[in-house]
Amino acid sequence: MENIKFTSKGITCSAWYIPTTSDKYRNSRGRPCIIMANGFGGTKDTGLLHFAEPLSKAGFDTFIFDYRGFGESGGFPRQNVSYKNQREDYHAAIAAVRSLPNIDRNRIALWGTSYSGGHVMVVAAQDKKISAVVSMNPATDGLAALSQIYRYGGLKQLTVAIGHGLKDLAYSLLSQKSHLIPIVGQPNTAAMISTPGAEAGYKLMAGPTWRNEVCARTALEVARNRPITFAHQILCPLLVQVGSNDQVAPPDAARKSANLANGQTKLLEYPIDHFDFYIGSWQKKLLEDQLNFLHKVLSSRKTRANQSQTP
Repeated sequence: MENIKFTSKGITCSAWYIPTTSDKYRNSRGRPCIIMANGFGGTKDTGLLHFAEPLSKAGFDTFIFDYRGFGESGGFPRQNVSYKNQREDYHAAIAAVRSLPNIDRNRIALWGTSYSGGHVMVVAAQDKKISAVVSMNPATDGLAALSQIYRYGGLKQLTVAIGHGLKDLAYSLLSQKSHLIPIVGQPNTAAMISTPGAEAGYKLMAGPTWRNEVCARTALEVARNRPITFAHQILCPLLVQVGSNDQVAPPDAARKSANLANGQTKLLEYPIDHFDFYIGSWQKKLLEDQLNFLHKVLSSRKTRANQSQTP
């Protein structure tokens, strides 16, 4: 595993690059690479290696990065989840990977989970040279997410979040220290994610750089984050993995997003909740399905990206 630095909008971002030791998918142009980042408030040391390392052993290079303001990446304010900034960071990571030696620039895939499961859909819609997308338990519609929060937390949950968000926004306008709230917590608390079992599930995979806090202004952006509106522009092969019992990322919005995509799309559903995706036997099943999908689309010369060669 190599430590890599790249820049996004002038800020240094930190990444782990895991070159495969296998030549299974190598061709004359190099090896395929999968670019990965975490979900809401996550860092590269929080659960991602459980997917990245097996993918690398299977024959794919993997590249895991921290968003600006998180983990080992630079940038201020710290702990601010901005979906626009994080999409930009994915684009910057793609540019960095395309500059690496031994990488086939026509076989770059994106991998995302939860909040980043939505990011990768948008980024692939914007960059038509992306060869494939894996979108796991994706958050694809902020409006649907707010509706789901209302169903389990009621109006009080929404108003508390908005109140904290407005306070943090005011602090930022006055150049004061960010007002932080927990990323994850118990039900009926001010945490951004407070569904039953969420706190235990998230903390079980938390890495050493992860902090359970986020700029509260993030709550004001959630409704505007709607990857579903980009789904029809996705032309590359797409795997969407949905949890039918997901209490965090609305499953119906994920299904609709998959059905709107205009490439080769595979929608798989599992009878599990959001944080069941990351541990135990279900994680192994999800990974197996990802490997099967990536084998088919990245070992083939028929992906859309490969039809238009990148020099």
